[in-house]
Amino acid sequence: MSDVESPRPARFRLRFNPKLFALAVLASLVLGALLGWVADSTGAEWLVTTLDTIGSTFTKLLTFTVLPLIFTAIVLGITSLRSVGGGRTAARLGGKTAVWFAATSLIAVLIGIGVANLLRPGQGLDISPDRQRVEEVNDMSGGSWLDLVTGLVPEHLVGAFANGETLQVVFVSLLVGAAAYSLGDKAGPFVEFNRAVFEIIQRVLGWIIRLAPLGTLGLIGNAVASYGNEFFVPLLKLTGATYLGCALVLFAVYPLLLWFVARVSPAKFFGKAWTVLQFAFVSRSSGASLPLSRQTAINLGVERSYASFAVPLATTTKMDGCAAVYPAVGSIFIANLFGFQMGPVQYLTIVAVAVFGAIATAGVTGWFTMLTLTVGALDFPPAMIATGIAIAYAVDPIMDMMRTMTNVAGQITVPTVVARTEGLLDDEVLRAPSAPPLFNGPEESEPADARGSGTGEPVPARS
Repeated sequence: MSDVESPRPARFRLRFNPKLFALAVLASLVLGALLGWVADSTGAEWLVTTLDTIGSTFTKLLTFTVLPLIFTAIVLGITSLRSVGGGRTAARLGGKTAVWFAATSLIAVLIGIGVANLLRPGQGLDISPDRQRVEEVNDMSGGSWLDLVTGLVPEHLVGAFANGETLQVVFVSLLVGAAAYSLGDKAGPFVEFNRAVFEIIQRVLGWIIRLAPLGTLGLIGNAVASYGNEFFVPLLKLTGATYLGCALVLFAVYPLLLWFVARVSPAKFFGKAWTVLQFAFVSRSSGASLPLSRQTAINLGVERSYASFAVPLATTTKMDGCAAVYPAVGSIFIANLFGFQMGPVQYLTIVAVAVFGAIATAGVTGWFTMLTLTVGALDFPPAMIATGIAIAYAVDPIMDMMRTMTNVAGQITVPTVVARTEGLLDDEVLRAPSAPPLFNGPEESEPADARGSGTGEPVPARS
């Protein structure tokens, strides 16, 4: 037998290309609309049945990930807060940064709610498959706080999951997460188990999302066949509301904070940050933008060590586009699409999830997770959650560009504001001529998680 090992045959591996995938989803939107129009015009029932089967199967695949995703994301998020600590200075900086994160998220989610109620995306269609559940939720929207509280507690743990009671799952998740947090190291095995389950769900979800072009074709095709061209108006309004809400945060809220609190000229900010904002818009990834974001904050005068702490933290917890504006707009879109009536309790729930949810799900926050958590807290049935998200996914690549640009701008703005209040902003560096945020060397190289896991899997839950 020869001691020389024969060379292993090269394995073919299909790499995931986000740009081609986005184009495929948009192409499926057009093709699905065309097939739906053909089915409607010719009365081809077989084509309608085929499109409906494709779309409903994709929705079912998404549905079974909803409740496990909510549970594990909340438990991991709460327990991850134990890692925040250090000396008094670090604690003060961390606390002040978190407060500003929450404050700007509050403003962003209120803008999202306002814009969504102004443009009313999704209104005019009623695609709900479950009128009884719609009536139940509509009754709850006008009910009392006592009704909401009594509906939180499940009769038993398994029942909350088995019956698809999303609001009860949220309550159980918060309770279990808080208990695991209080136990500390004793709950380590349980936390690691949840981390493994969360990663498994994310992997499975990545595989399912690869079918999004096919799912989009079926969902949009069936919708056009059933409702005609009028179905596109809600999608256009959803996209317009998302862009308008993000634009108000990006070009109004942040400049006002920079001018009045940080005493930084908005022109100077955008002059130094424009490169990374353009990159964020094109890449649709806050993680990939992290090295540029960090260096941009330093170029704006933020002390290097604080920038190295605050910007990476913001990358996972500060997403005003994906975790505040869009969950508000998306939740109202889904509610309108299925004929739900939003009441004060529902609006306060959206605000609470946006303000506390992003921080409570540090490290796992993204548009999919936050939108799922929001509509889950509103007690929408899992099937309707999955259907609404799947429909919105048809135009998600377009919306995600503006959402990510807003995310990254906030991830630089808040550290700049906090640095000014703590005397950690160097005005000489701030006044220096604008320069592209170049980064060189190992210290400022792109982290592995920003480049992806190397598996080629799409990661839909982060922006």
